[in-house]
Amino acid sequence: MNKYLRQLFTAVVALFVILGLSSTIIMAVRANALNNDPRNARSLYHQLGAYRGAILASDGTVMAKSEPVNDAFKYLRTYSNGPLYAPVTGFFSINQTADRGLEASCSMLLNGEADSLIWQRAKAMLTGATDQGASIETSIDPKLQQVAYDQLGTRDGAAVAIEVSTGRILAMVSTPSYDPNKLATHDTKAASQAYNELSAGQNSPLINRATSQLYPPGSTFKTIVASAALETGDYQTDTKIPAGSSYTLPGTATQLPNAEAQADGVNGQISLQEAVAWSSNTAFAQLGVKLGASKVSDMATKLGFGSTITIDGTESTGTPMTATASTFPSDPTDDKLALASIGQGDTTATPLQMAMVAQAIANNGKLMQPTLVDRVRAADLTVLSQTKPQTMANAFSEDSADKLTTMMESVVTEANPQLAIDGIKVAAKTGTAQIGTDNSAIDGWVIGFAPADDPQIAVAVLVHNTDVYGSLAAGPIMRAMMQEALQQ
Repeated sequence: MNKYLRQLFTAVVALFVILGLSSTIIMAVRANALNNDPRNARSLYHQLGAYRGAILASDGTVMAKSEPVNDAFKYLRTYSNGPLYAPVTGFFSINQTADRGLEASCSMLLNGEADSLIWQRAKAMLTGATDQGASIETSIDPKLQQVAYDQLGTRDGAAVAIEVSTGRILAMVSTPSYDPNKLATHDTKAASQAYNELSAGQNSPLINRATSQLYPPGSTFKTIVASAALETGDYQTDTKIPAGSSYTLPGTATQLPNAEAQADGVNGQISLQEAVAWSSNTAFAQLGVKLGASKVSDMATKLGFGSTITIDGTESTGTPMTATASTFPSDPTDDKLALASIGQGDTTATPLQMAMVAQAIANNGKLMQPTLVDRVRAADLTVLSQTKPQTMANAFSEDSADKLTTMMESVVTEANPQLAIDGIKVAAKTGTAQIGTDNSAIDGWVIGFAPADDPQIAVAVLVHNTDVYGSLAAGPIMRAMMQEALQQ
């Protein structure tokens, strides 16, 4: 009898252990996944019935908030100037899981279910008050965001501005954009129709082109090759490097030309500074091959290439907001390395990534972690968390950064005077990447920072599928953004 009792006791204990483990997995390990499962109707009603916290710009402008309504869901999520801020906020929908923007990365904070809000939930329960989610205060500058949005207009593109010393994202615009209010409606049929229309095709406005789309960066990538060269100690701004009017890609019959005669140099030679100023393809293709894939790739990696970049959030707060990893080819042949070194071929980047490159140059070689959230506040205005600047990498020396700045200033003073701003020194690098069938279209780029002698703001602008050089397509947008930021 004792034997059977022991076996029964052991079985009962084992079952309790299994029950405990499964409950732990469901309630802790898989809690976020189950809560975010679109089939979970109970979770849907719970989330839509909660007073979701507001999302605010840096000056207190409300980008998203919850409004009381007289229906089963109690609150309706509304977005002021929705298309302007959509890449930042994302959307909160009745029939689509929040999967992008701060609505996703801060979801648990916004709906009040994050661990950091446990005392606020307990207080609301004891007092009978409405349980409210936390508010999210962002680094977005509404005036700068508006300028970038207006300047891009109806074009397909993106613009990013970063505070040089901290990595705070001051503006993040993606066009064409969309209105999150159409997805937030409690009319399920209308919300579904809106989502289906917005998500259709490769050019969906739901795609944040600043963080989630890869483009060939064109000549803006030459700043990375130049930094790799300077770090070897073998190159200075006045070092002469091979150039010429045309360069035959190694092992091929393909000729690589320059867009400007000044980029050819003199007698097949050009200084590194002039190569940057006039964006010499022949010089940088040869320089990349001379340096070797390892040195160029190592510098690109230090600046963020090859890794997904987390902008906000953790698994405990929702679905983290990330930027797609920019790419540089691994172990390329010399012909592909030559193309990759001028930002063509297999080199691709997000606009955020290239804004980070400009930020690192402006910040003495120190690459900062890009952030969108300044602080999180509970409903009683208690600060739950405050973002502090974090260094991602010391990509190159201050001396190299100074030389890069000098060379990028010459891009404006020598080759592109239309990008100059009265009384302010501007450092920039333009880019014109050929795309499409037979290279029939252009991705126009510019990256830069200002003031060059006391950097405050770093900018990257991309105009996709245009028909003019990056200096003409993207350059005026960068200039307008810098003027707005520096006059405040």
